[in-house]
Amino acid sequence: MNKRQRHRAILDLVQSQVISSQEELRELLRDRGWEVTQSTLSRDLRELRLARIPTPEGPRYSSSEAFGGSDQRALVEDVLPQFFASLEGVGELIVVKTMAGGAQPVAEALDSAGWPEIIGTLGGENAILVVCRSAAARERVEKKIQRVAKA
Repeated sequence: MNKRQRHRAILDLVQSQVISSQEELRELLRDRGWEVTQSTLSRDLRELRLARIPTPEGPRYSSSEAFGGSDQRALVEDVLPQFFASLEGVGELIVVKTMAGGAQPVAEALDSAGWPEIIGTLGGENAILVVCRSAAARERVEKKIQRVAKA
């Protein structure tokens, strides 16, 4: 079985049912005969442009095409208040803690926001590493995040 077939299986699963975690998706793939590591699955999800998005029923994996095309992304103002838990910064770095499953959509929204103080983000399951251009930039970003999260 090759990568293209695995990608097709992932897309079929995500389009046919609600999947809210990578572990759930790994188990469904295993049921179909695919043994994948968490890192391989994360890479596949990125390549397929699938992300966990908030829905009224809870987070689920979906493609950007389901929301009107690949150019439409979640706004920081939409996702941060839903998922934000806390933040802590040092030097040029901020660690933003989110509710379970919230890190990916928040990291994507921060990247898409185009805040000039941010170089980039790295999102896990419930934590995001935000790399800022300077310590002063970090302080500005912390204030922005706190302000948006409380809105």
